[in-house]
Amino acid sequence: MSKGFLVSLEGPEGAGKTSVLEALLPILEEKGVEVLTTREPGGVLIGEKIREVILDPSHTQMDPKTELLLYIASRRQHLVEKVLPALAAGKVVIMDRFIDSSLAYQGFGRGLDIEAIDWLNQFATDGLKPDLTLYFDIEVEEGLARIAANSDREVNRLDLEGLDLHKKVRQGYLSLLDKEGSRIVKVDASFPLEQVVETTKAVLFERMGLAK
Repeated sequence: MSKGFLVSLEGPEGAGKTSVLEALLPILEEKGVEVLTTREPGGVLIGEKIREVILDPSHTQMDPKTELLLYIASRRQHLVEKVLPALAAGKVVIMDRFIDSSLAYQGFGRGLDIEAIDWLNQFATDGLKPDLTLYFDIEVEEGLARIAANSDREVNRLDLEGLDLHKKVRQGYLSLLDKEGSRIVKVDASFPLEQVVETTKAVLFERMGLAK
């Protein structure tokens, strides 16, 4: 592979992105694929400090625009410090959340201006978009029930939001899927993990030109 390949994982809370990624890594490594995994917000020291501020359950008074700008600041630092160098080195970079999260959560969820978020994303990334976005879709109630049943999972400020916001977020993702269906591929995350992993693997291998 002469250049890097950027994959983003998206979905509502409790969709199981992290579990799928953990299962996929050894499969990719067996194929000899050099993979860098990272997350947003976070991924680098400054980004992780911003993450702590954003997701702190005590920060319930945070204004939606403040929240958005913090995500954008973390995105920029993460990109220049970690993601772009890895892509330049020809690695496959798999990101747990990226630009579409801002549109789904702060745009559709919080009701902020979509065009403004698009502009901020462009500004922060210099127009970079994933080569492939895997959208893990699940009913909101099922996703939140998974979180409640998983005592090991971090409970953050977004998990404490009302059902209405989470439903708006999911509808936002589905709208983005309609708009950018060539980049974003929907994966039904309601099935058992093994089945979701196999579906994800098939999509990923096809897009990357890997033999099954």
